[in-house]
Amino acid sequence: MSAVDAPLSPRSYTLGQILLHWTIAALVIWQLIFGESIRALEHPDRAIATDIFLGNSHIVVGIAILVLVALRIVLRLVNGAPPPVEGSNRLTVALAGATHAAFYVLLVAMPVTGLLYFYLGLPTGEIHELGKPLFIVLIALHVLATLWHQFVRHDGTLRRMLVPAR
Repeated sequence: MSAVDAPLSPRSYTLGQILLHWTIAALVIWQLIFGESIRALEHPDRAIATDIFLGNSHIVVGIAILVLVALRIVLRLVNGAPPPVEGSNRLTVALAGATHAAFYVLLVAMPVTGLLYFYLGLPTGEIHELGKPLFIVLIALHVLATLWHQFVRHDGTLRRMLVPAR
C-alpha cells in the first residue's frame, strides 16, 4: 500500500469521543466523591433522604458509565484515535497505552462488579472496592501526563481532547 492509499489517522478525536470522555470523567468523579453513600441502602430505615438519593445515584451513574463506555469503545473502533504526538518515545507510548487500557478495564469492571454484588449478592464487593484507589492513581497519572504534555512538551496533546477533528 502506498502512502497515498494509506488511511489517514485522525489528528484529533471526534466530537462524540470528546463529549463521552468528559462526561465519563465527570461521572467517575461523582462516583468517587459520593460512592460511599451506597451503604445507606443497606439500612434505608436508618438513613437520611440525601444518602438514599446518593446511594441510588451511585447505581444509576454506574450503569450510565457502563453504557457510555460501551458507546465510547464502538466510536473508538469506528473512528480510531490520533497517533502518538511527534517525538514520543516507545516508553511513553507504552505507558500511555497501558494506562488507557487500565482505564477501560476499570470502567467496565467497576459497574459490573458493583451490580453483581448489589443485585445478585455475588462476592464481587471487595473487587469493586479495590477499584476506587486504582481509579485515583490512574486519574492522577493521567492528569500529570496531560499537564506534562501541555506545559513541558507543548505538543498539543490536550488540544486533541478539546477540539474535535474536522
